[in-house]
Amino acid sequence: MTPTLRHMPARRLLAVAAALALASGHAEAKNSQHRKASLDGEVPACPLGSFHCPARPDSYAMCRPNALLEFYDPSMSKDSSVRDTSNTLVWAENVDSSNQTVYHLSGQVKLQRADQLLQSDTADYNSDTTDYDARGHVRYQEAGQLVAADHVSGNTDASHGLAKDNVRYQMLTSRGNGIATQGEMLDADHSRYSMATYSTCDLGHHVWEVRGKSILIDKVKGRGVARDATMRVGKVPFFYMPYFTFPIDNSRQTGFLTPVMSNTSRAGFRILAPYYLNLAPNYDATLTPALYTSRGPMLGSEFRYMFQGGYTGQFNLEYVPKDNGGNDGTITQTKGDTRYLVKYLSVSHLWQSWSLTTNINHASDRNYLYDFGNDLYNSSIGTLTSSVYVVGGSSWWNAQIGGDVYQNVNPFLPDSINPYNRLPRAALNINVPINHWLEFGMNDEAVAFSKKQYLFTPVNGVTTHQRNFIDGDRLDLYPYMAAYFQGASWFVRPKLAYRYTAYQLNGNYQNYGYSNGLTEWLGPNQTSPYTSRTPSRGLPVASVDSGLIFDRSTSLFGTSYTQTLEPRLYYLYVPYRNQNNLPLFDTNLMSLDYWQLFSPNQYSGADRQMNANNLTGAVTTRLLDDNGVERLSASFGQIHYFTQQRVQLPNSQTTVTPATDWSSSDYVAQLNMQLNDQWRVSTQYQWSPNTRQTDLGVFELQHRLNNNGILNFSYRYRRGLLEQYSASAVYPVSDRWRLLGSWTWSALDHKTIEALAGVEYDSCCVALRVVDRNYVNLGYSGYGPPPPGTISSRNNAVMFEIEFKGMGSSSTQIEPMLRRDILGYQ
Repeated sequence: MTPTLRHMPARRLLAVAAALALASGHAEAKNSQHRKASLDGEVPACPLGSFHCPARPDSYAMCRPNALLEFYDPSMSKDSSVRDTSNTLVWAENVDSSNQTVYHLSGQVKLQRADQLLQSDTADYNSDTTDYDARGHVRYQEAGQLVAADHVSGNTDASHGLAKDNVRYQMLTSRGNGIATQGEMLDADHSRYSMATYSTCDLGHHVWEVRGKSILIDKVKGRGVARDATMRVGKVPFFYMPYFTFPIDNSRQTGFLTPVMSNTSRAGFRILAPYYLNLAPNYDATLTPALYTSRGPMLGSEFRYMFQGGYTGQFNLEYVPKDNGGNDGTITQTKGDTRYLVKYLSVSHLWQSWSLTTNINHASDRNYLYDFGNDLYNSSIGTLTSSVYVVGGSSWWNAQIGGDVYQNVNPFLPDSINPYNRLPRAALNINVPINHWLEFGMNDEAVAFSKKQYLFTPVNGVTTHQRNFIDGDRLDLYPYMAAYFQGASWFVRPKLAYRYTAYQLNGNYQNYGYSNGLTEWLGPNQTSPYTSRTPSRGLPVASVDSGLIFDRSTSLFGTSYTQTLEPRLYYLYVPYRNQNNLPLFDTNLMSLDYWQLFSPNQYSGADRQMNANNLTGAVTTRLLDDNGVERLSASFGQIHYFTQQRVQLPNSQTTVTPATDWSSSDYVAQLNMQLNDQWRVSTQYQWSPNTRQTDLGVFELQHRLNNNGILNFSYRYRRGLLEQYSASAVYPVSDRWRLLGSWTWSALDHKTIEALAGVEYDSCCVALRVVDRNYVNLGYSGYGPPPPGTISSRNNAVMFEIEFKGMGSSSTQIEPMLRRDILGYQ
């Protein structure tokens, strides 16, 4: 078989483009047909395999037809601005106009002007003053609302009217409706109802409603204002406010959001009442008072802004004036303390292409997330990262200067788990095309590393010992020249680079070494690997990446596809340099996967550069449909080592792991398949010919259940470290009820890591969620040994959330957790 060099049809060009994208290391988005978002029960598109799906909009598809809409005339004008220049048209079966000014109308009376339509049994109309008085089965329609009553009087020029007796009203720009003893149209944009109700539920079937002495509807602001108001569920009042505002459309409005109630093992019963402040079109705020029965009151706040010129930001603060909870024997004692959590994200344009990016995260103590923020809706977090950078760039370069600092928020482990602070840090990346096939580039970085000295007091409080870590500066220069030769069905990409890394260590560098995988103080009578305060390393890195692309037309299960076959060879040469005298600041061995087969280094960071005389052989095949959508992708590859891998990380002692004696890497295989929009399968497998054992196995299955449900199953195995089964589902029992669940089981530990069960109910105007999550606490989550026996090894959290549709945005805190635990949740 020879490479295809002829002119190819469109779908084959798509196949070639996809293959070239894979070879260059860029992932392309895959498109598929899904339904679009709407408010009639449809949901936004969420392709299978998506990690984050759009939120489900409020759906009124289950609402009954509204009786008031029976007299609604869709042919009426929606433009109220032309009322002043429009004539009033009058129809009636009988007309008495003896004085030629006041008309007495009876029998199917209709008065129409622009967007206004009044219908009644009888009416009196003054053509000079435009006063009217309608009686008997009165129905009024305008651009924004419908009103029905026994008696309506008013003036058409002033857009004023007064409705009495059996008043019913319906908002046309929303589902708001209610009844009142009296309704008054103050002008074209304002109406007031006395002794009234308001709800977005079906007329006559109010699951919930607001009852007020008066309710003012302001169409300009999109707000309703109820005075002396109570909110009821059924016939039971549960909330009273002397002054209560609520939205009547979908615009941002000041007011209360959905309340949240929950119960957690660490904080007790919790209730939150968020209040949203629409301060201006370009900035807003949310205040969230909360009460924890085991810990006391908390005030949460969020402020967001967006200004012209490229200034955006968000500030979050949680503040606990006095913690009443216990510590259960953890390292940090916080009872009686003031506690807080601060988060700040911002982007500020400075000049031309330069901006200041800020990401600040800080907790008052290492127990904070364990006690308050890690129960239900946050994943396990052991370290908080704060960064500030000035960044800039253009089409051929980008640069940044700033720093990163870290805070330990694991209550069971010492601060040694923190990465080294990188302050300051500067990076410069250059990619300059010399001509259409040759480019010059550089990846450069200069960093000052530090990790503070600290005293470590174990949980039992018996022993205390000090740990010190080496500090130093590192300069990493990585210039390269790369050529790109390619045709319609082949590519060859040689690359030649030189990597130079130099250090400036602190003054007592000779007292540090490798201990427990850390570059820390060795103490007396131990040998340090550091023989120089200014060690360095320089070496060339050469590689050639090449591949062919074959394609053919084929069919599977009666569907036509374009199949590609893409063999690929990657040769890498890096001479050996002894690097045992270099510290380990931010370098770790990366896990082998398919993309690592084509990487010039198996280590992250710049402290180690692998030696290599390697040849990677791999092949990929794909199936693309007539629209260019990749329905199947299968890859297989392996690295052959012509020389030993001599550059290794230190082991748990002060020695370095010996060089490998492998002649080849694991066989690496992966398969992704999505033959339709309902099923998706993804697998990865690694088998070692050296140990003749499986090193990695991953299987993931996802199935969409109609449009409201999803089913996930996965199995993950890494030899000696991990073997877990996971299953999650959103199962639609009916159009109103959905069951939620997820479960993760560790075969190595023979126990459940996490289990979640919940239920969602969605009706015409009310939605609710109840979720229970049981999970191992932070000390069991991969951050170190289990906590002592005085601390429960498991936590449990229950959260309840109810949303009254049309009463403002939901403040849901359940949804982020469900999106994390249930892939594809909407």
